[in-house]
Order: sequence, then C-alpha cells, then structure tokens
Amino acid sequence: MSPRRVLIIGISGQDGAYLARLLLQYGYVVDGTSRDVFGQRFEGLRALGILEQVRLHSVNLSDFRSVLQILAKVRPDEIYNLAGQTSVGLSFDLPVETLESIAGGTLHLLEAIRFLGFPTRFYSACSSECFGETGQTPASESSRFAPRSPYAVAKSAAFWEVANYRDAYGIYACSGILSNHESPLRPQRFVTQKVVAAACNIAAGKLECVELGDLSIARDWGWSPEYVVAMHRMLQQPNPEDFVIATGHTYTLQEFVAEVFRNVGLDWRPYVRTNHEFHRPSEIRNCQLDPSRARRVLGWSAEFTMIDVAREMVLATQHRVMS
Repeated sequence: MSPRRVLIIGISGQDGAYLARLLLQYGYVVDGTSRDVFGQRFEGLRALGILEQVRLHSVNLSDFRSVLQILAKVRPDEIYNLAGQTSVGLSFDLPVETLESIAGGTLHLLEAIRFLGFPTRFYSACSSECFGETGQTPASESSRFAPRSPYAVAKSAAFWEVANYRDAYGIYACSGILSNHESPLRPQRFVTQKVVAAACNIAAGKLECVELGDLSIARDWGWSPEYVVAMHRMLQQPNPEDFVIATGHTYTLQEFVAEVFRNVGLDWRPYVRTNHEFHRPSEIRNCQLDPSRARRVLGWSAEFTMIDVAREMVLATQHRVMS
C-alpha cells in the first residue's frame, strides 16, 4: 500500500513546519507550497531538520491556474490550507491583500478540488478572531461570528466558503477555529515573540526597555506543535466537521509579559512602556473559548497553557543566543 500524500499550502510558516514534521513521523509523503520557493529560506523547516524531507513547489494562490496545476500534479490525499496574510495588526494596513490572500486563496483551492473531482480531504485554518468580543461566555462551534479586523473578516469569509462547498458539492472540507498559538518559530512581528526577545535581551544587558500596546487584552494562548495534531485528527473523522481548537484558559497580555520576564529572573514593570501607536483601530478585549467538543470527538486537549508556552519560548531563545 503506497504512503498517503499530503499537500501543505503555506509550509513556510510556524504551523506548516510543525505539521510537516508530524506527518513525516506518521509516514506521509509531504509536499508543500510557498509563493516563491527560491526566495524563501524555510527557517522553520531548517530549524526542525526536515527541509530535505519535503518536496517544495512555488504556487500563487491568487492565480487559479497555478492552484489547479499543483493539485493535478500532486493529487494529495489530504490538503492543509495554512497560507495567507497572518498578522491581525498588519491587516489594518493591508486589508485588500489580506482578504485576497485568505478568502480568495481558499476559494481557488476549493474550486480546484471541485473541478478536478478526485477524492481528497481539505482542512482550512480559521481563527478565533472571527468571534470578536466573547465577554465572559466562551465561544464554541455554534457561536456567531462578529469579526473586528480585516484579518477576521477574511477568515470568516473563508470559513463560510468551506461550509458552502461542503454542503453544496459534498467535498470533505472543514475548518479549525484556532486560538492564538505560539512557538519558537514565531517571527518577531508577533507580540509574543517580541516580548520574549526583548526580555532575553534586557536580561543580557543588550536592551533597556520594550514598548507594547494594550496590556489588558485577554487571549487563549496555546502551543503550535499541539495544535497541528488537532488539525490532522480533524481530517481523520468519518465526516467533515468544524472544531474550536484552544486551551480553554484565557490570560491577559500583561500576565504573559510578567511570566516571560519571570522566566529570565526579572520584574517586568521597570522595563515595559506603553505606546498607543501599537493600539489597533478596533480591538478584541476578551476572547474566551470552549474546546470541549474537540476533546469529546477528537480526543484532543491541550497540555500546554500560557505558562508553559512562555517558559518554552524563553528557553528556546536563550539557547539560540548561547549557541
């Protein structure tokens, strides 16, 4: 029996690298795409030591012909769509690109699957940002969307594209509604990695302070290597269903900052400045999530909470600085 073949759209990112490693361990043949494989260093794949074990392809998701060609060439058993503009903050500056790369790219993939007609299973990365302000009631799969950023609007559109193609054409397609999830592979434009890098540099005497935005925002922070396990389990179900993937624990950014600085032996307060330029035009104050259905149906639950995430990210950064 030939090994199963998987196509990871957006393999150059954090989740793409960890998912590729997981599926290689499971015995899959792994193909991955990036917009330009010759101009991309694939730092995540290199860091995990698996760059030579995957086949890489250049694909432009805004070009339907490009999408059609790669699906016809690879004919994957499973497709994981992790591509698109990934920064909530940047989406306010690049709303058109954000919508086109996320909603447009997802639509091209779904239409190519429908056009080619071969059996495949399709996972699409959605986001808990789509729920908007949850207040004190944790959002579940049945909660309504109320997006508050161009990024969340784009992810919401992609979610409903997946649902429509599943219902209208019988395609095995589902969305994972994921909370914030981090790892040492996060680039520093994300606030978690920015905080970790700053704390380590301050502790080493290389930096005096760090400027951040609103410290009172609350998020559910998980661990990327665990979340890719949930992605895979979603595509192993008899029928395609959407799931909320989260830890179920919410912390403020201030609590995350304090925990990171605690891991480098410092009190955060003398070193952190608030800069209103980092505030977004519209912000989600509190995002609480209910992942109980994933636990019940997928047998998946997060082992890492924010405390563990902060510790592991600091350790990885310290190791990188010392090596």
